[in-house]
Amino acid sequence: MNRPAWLRDAVFYEIYPSSFADSNGDGIGDINGIRQKLPYVKDLGCNALWLNPCFDSPFKDGGYDVRDYKLAAPRYGTNEDLYALFKEAHALGIRVLLDLVPGHTSEEHPWFIESGKPEKNEYSDRYVWTDFWIKGTPGHPYIAGETPRNGAYMLNFFKCQPALNYGWAKVTEDWQTPVTGKAARATRNAMADVMRFWLAHGCDGFRVDMANSLVKGDDDDKSYTCALWKGLLNEMRAEFPEAAFVAEWGWPEQALCLADFDMDFYLDHWDNGYHKLVRSDDAYLKGNDPAAFVKDYLKRYEASKEDGYISFITGNHDTPRISWYLTDDQLKLAYALLLTLPGVPFLYYGDEIGMRYLDYLPTKEGGYTRTGSRTPMQWAPEKNLGFSDADPGRLYLPVDPAPDAPTAAAQESDPGSLLNTVKAVLALRHRCPDLQADGSFQVLHAQAGDPLLIFRRGALTVALNPSNKPVKADVPGTPLFQIGSCEKGSLGPNSFIVS
Repeated sequence: MNRPAWLRDAVFYEIYPSSFADSNGDGIGDINGIRQKLPYVKDLGCNALWLNPCFDSPFKDGGYDVRDYKLAAPRYGTNEDLYALFKEAHALGIRVLLDLVPGHTSEEHPWFIESGKPEKNEYSDRYVWTDFWIKGTPGHPYIAGETPRNGAYMLNFFKCQPALNYGWAKVTEDWQTPVTGKAARATRNAMADVMRFWLAHGCDGFRVDMANSLVKGDDDDKSYTCALWKGLLNEMRAEFPEAAFVAEWGWPEQALCLADFDMDFYLDHWDNGYHKLVRSDDAYLKGNDPAAFVKDYLKRYEASKEDGYISFITGNHDTPRISWYLTDDQLKLAYALLLTLPGVPFLYYGDEIGMRYLDYLPTKEGGYTRTGSRTPMQWAPEKNLGFSDADPGRLYLPVDPAPDAPTAAAQESDPGSLLNTVKAVLALRHRCPDLQADGSFQVLHAQAGDPLLIFRRGALTVALNPSNKPVKADVPGTPLFQIGSCEKGSLGPNSFIVS
């Protein structure tokens, strides 16, 4: 595995730019707000950032509808602000990944406007178009009647997100273009140009949105999409060898082994290991046994460990916050586990203080049920919880109105807080190479009907009991880190230990 060496000790912090820190009082977070909070990220123990889309956009889908890939969204700042962010982050030892959306653009992107014209032009085949206004392909959504062109265009998600054309794995219609054809190559090269632009200005890589969705009609193993990414990523690495790439794929056997990404998210898919770890009714971290999680995770880990890193997430901008599922005590155990497993972990902003999922909020910018996970960061018990000086009615989203809404400032002064637990676990991870991304991993105990999980990371032993009863456990060595009680031959309720 030839991956950037800095990933071995990397811990990412995901920031939703609209909601992190407002530096100019307009009620919306911005790039300069992120710059001001870099010391907080550093002190937390995170040494890398992933920024959700911050490019020019109509924001009909939270920025995942890009209007200009090479321009910062004016509401967040300027390109120069982003370049300054890269520079200041690097000075603190923090890397920065941007969010690349390669599968579709906004319907307002100049490429799409040109492609919708009836006259043949350079961009006519940049998107997936049929050759007649009421023609489509079963299983794919299409829209017609929006442009003068006699055809319908394929959607990747919302109506505002026309699918870019990387070709078809199997051409069955006259209007479909092959994956090896001129149109597909032009789209691929245009995306390479976008990546090259930001990497040359100091970006450290990309999280890639819907990475497995590019080639249409691809087979189950995504062989054409994998081949496309392998070539594209290797081209970028030849010019930027320290750049890193993480896929929104959720299938490491493809994303890491075949497509050649450095990292792949262990996403919450129904009944997979992550779901059984956190979100299902019988989730392990709710006090049940770890067997289902371990079975699914081990299969994926063993298949991909030589090719890249599986990335555990505390949550993200698309899912209900982890605090929706777990109590405060369970959150401490959850983070202790997620941050000591192999791979490169990602911490979603605000999860470190237990921010809540506000399920009652109406949709904002295409968020729908995701909106409640995108509320402003809660910095301090003051106006707008420290997020902004704007009048509350002008905020991008309202802050948590609860009298006991957690804040970073309040938890800083509490040695037993969730925030300080996260800091302690991350300090241990950075101090112990065995706990980092490619340290060895061996499960010693994980059985159905038994809540005890024990595994080894190099010379260290990690044990977890998320149940409310003590369990028999022989954990050797002197504890380096501990939550709850651990006596010789026994691990107490809601306990975690590294020794």
